[in-house]
Parts: sequence; structure tokens; C-alpha cells
Amino acid sequence: MTNTPTLDSLFFTRAGLDKEAARRVVADALSGMDDGELFLEYAQSESLSFDDGKLKNAGYNTSAGFGLRSVLGEATAYAHGSEMTMAALTRAAQTVRAVNYGQQGVVAAHAPAFGTNKQLYTDINPLKEVPFEDKIALLQNVDAYLRQKDKRVKQVSVTLSGQWQAVHILKADGSEAGDIRPLVRLNVSVMAEHNGRLENGSSGAGGRMAYAHYIAAADWKKQADEALRQAMVNLEAVPAPAGEMPVVLGNGWCGVLLHEAIGHGLEGDFNRKGTSAFSGLMGKQVASKGVTVVDDGTLENRRGSLSVDDEGTPTSRTVLIEDGILAGYIQDRLNARLMGARATGNGRRESYAHQPMPRMTNTYMLAGDAAPGDLIASVKKGIYAAHFGGGQVDITSGKFVFSASEAYLIEDGKITTPIKGATLIGNGPDVLTKIRGIGNDMALDDGVGTCGKAGQSVPVGVGQPSLLIDAMTVGGTAI
Repeated sequence: MTNTPTLDSLFFTRAGLDKEAARRVVADALSGMDDGELFLEYAQSESLSFDDGKLKNAGYNTSAGFGLRSVLGEATAYAHGSEMTMAALTRAAQTVRAVNYGQQGVVAAHAPAFGTNKQLYTDINPLKEVPFEDKIALLQNVDAYLRQKDKRVKQVSVTLSGQWQAVHILKADGSEAGDIRPLVRLNVSVMAEHNGRLENGSSGAGGRMAYAHYIAAADWKKQADEALRQAMVNLEAVPAPAGEMPVVLGNGWCGVLLHEAIGHGLEGDFNRKGTSAFSGLMGKQVASKGVTVVDDGTLENRRGSLSVDDEGTPTSRTVLIEDGILAGYIQDRLNARLMGARATGNGRRESYAHQPMPRMTNTYMLAGDAAPGDLIASVKKGIYAAHFGGGQVDITSGKFVFSASEAYLIEDGKITTPIKGATLIGNGPDVLTKIRGIGNDMALDDGVGTCGKAGQSVPVGVGQPSLLIDAMTVGGTAI
């Protein structure tokens, strides 16, 4: 379990807050409310960027603060501050009590039991684990390795980042929960040139673990090799075709399309308000048979995992779509209560300065029984999308546009020429019904996902098996 003495030291002994006095202030501020909490946070973060053979940026930041929230019916009041004193907390309490003016509460019959999940990752602070010199040496080694490996490499960019976040949550009834969350990430980007043509490749990995994993040569070389491979593939790529055609999606990171085009539409707030393309479809067939999608915050060491969410609810494995049937939504406490549902441990916030909302953790589709090669062999003419770059989605309609950073033509059942400039255009709910084959190769991404919603960013994980989609609109540049 999370180290309670460490949390008490951070937020009470060192910060100067009196724990029992804080409990009384929270209890008084939330008296008569439906819900709410005091969220305390202390975070350290660093980022080191190496570019063109030089250390271009080295940043370090420490932040601490609190957020106090009261909830009554659909209304919320929120006050936050970086001054961790009883005086500041008392002023915040006076502010959040204002939510009860003209508001009426609802019965909180579906509020979950409050408690702490099992610890899913280490308490180690990665920023203190490895000497600064060793981190710089890692960046230098990646740069030198790639330049020596292929003379076509013209530019190498490497970023190493880490965070250590401690949170402590107090409720009106005196219950509490806490979590200590490490997070690290290594990213490698390569620009290669051949006959005057420049192309990029990139790869990254991360998770809730220590830096030691990435200092090991076998691990950073894997990311470096993958970035170089992508750049070399793109040097050979031809303009992508356009039109409607079958598409095979690769496993792992391609699950970002699932996250954006489908996952957001299954978050509780959009469905409670009736603004999601999936609103009112619980228990209905929304995908091809065999399609099962889950959101799981309980996976050890994963980037999107949490021992408890930012409301203090233990995370869970939530089945969203089961064999094509809509089975559940991603819920925080507020939306779960108003929908008469169970909170799923998905109440997340970027920091103490932000209110929690329903957010994904690790969202992925379960494997099917098809061999990936058979999916490709069944396509006479189409494309194979191995990796995605950026994308956009409209939650209400489900419409999306995604760019493929690595893709190939499929001709007569075989992967042939690499293509560039391919975009996939479609509608999330519609695409779910056009899945014709599900691979047996489900994989999670390497740990680089960040999700944005309502101005807040949080780390997430994605994943899926290889998928054959009957028909998608492909936007290309081929004439």
C-alpha cells in the first residue's frame, strides 16, 4: 500500500497543516453536500532535451497545493491554492459552501465505498534515483548510436522526462486515501536524408517506474532502432491513394484511434448530458460481434494506471463494450451518482488546480482469434496502417480524422509499398460495426499516451489487436 507516513510528512508535518483541524474544516465545508473532497498534491518533475548533439533544455519544477470541492446536485464549487496553510484552507471552505445557495441535493445511494486499492507501482522518486550525469550520458549515447548506425541520419532529438507525484484525499466523513505516483518517459526522434529528401521517424516508451529501466542499453536501443526504422521506411514512401477501401490497423499504439473516436464517447459526463453518439444505447448492439472494449486502471506499472483515482475511488477494470453490446460507461463520482450508476475509479484531474472529471486510464480492445497475416491476406486492395500520428474527433457525432505516420499499400493480400500522407476519415460508432476481423495479437502501447479534455492533460494507455475494417475513407495525396 502507499506509504502513509510519507504522505503525512509531506502534507502535514512539513507543510504546517494540522491534520485534525483540516478534517474539521472539510467536514464543516461539506456538511449537507452530496459529495466533495480535499485534494492535496505535491509534485516534482523534470525534462531533459538533447538535440543536434547538444543539451538544448533542462527543466525542473516543484509544485504543491490543494483543491477543495463541494458537490450538490449537478452544481459544484471549487477553490484551490498553492498556499498550504490552515488560513488558506479556511478561506477555501467559505467559498465552496456557496454551492448550496438555491440548490437541492440528490440521494447519494450509489456512491462507492471509499478505500485504497492495492499499490500498482513503486514509491521510488525517479528524479532522485539516477545521477544527473547518467541521464545526460543516456541522451548522448542515443545520439551517437543513431549517427554511427546510418550516415543518412541528419538530426537526432532525445527527450527524457520524469515526475513524482504524491496525492492525499480527505472526505467529509474523515476517510482518506493517498497515492504516490512515479512516471517516466523516453522519446527518440530521427530525421534522415537521402537524395535531398527528408523524412522523420519517432518512438518512445514510458510507465510508472524508475529510470533504471531506460538507462539499460537494450531498452533505449529498442526505441532508437524503431525511430530509425520508421524514418527509413518513410524515405521510400509514395503518396497515399484516396477513396473508400478496406483498412487493416496494426496492434498496440493504433488503439489511439479507439481511444479518441470511441473512448471519449463512453465517458459518463457526455452520456449523462446526452451529447455523445452513444447516449441512450446501453444494452444495444453498437459494434460487430466479437468486439470487447475495456478500460482498466489496475494494470501494474502502466502509464494510465492509478492505485486510486483523484477522488479516492479505487480504479477498476470496466467493460465498456462486450461482444458488440454497449455494457458500461467510464464514471467519476458525480456523474455516476446522477446516472444511478457505480463510480468506476475514473475521476481524474491534471493537478490540484483542476476539478476531476470522468477520464480514461488504459483503454483497449481484447484479442480475437484471427492471425494478423490472414487479415492482410483477405484484402485485395487496401492499406495497412501501422502507426498513427495526430487526430481529431467530434464527441457528439463521433466523426474523426487521423493521420497515419506509417502506412503501406495492401495489394493482392500482401503488404507492399510504404505510403505517406494517408489520413483515415470516419465515424467511431460506424467503424465499430464494420470490423470484420480481430487479430489474436492484442498489445498495449509502449507508454507514451497523453489525453486532453476540457483543457486538462493526463497520462493514458491504449491498445488493441490487429483489426480488419471493411471500408474506411482514406484521404491521400496521390494524383
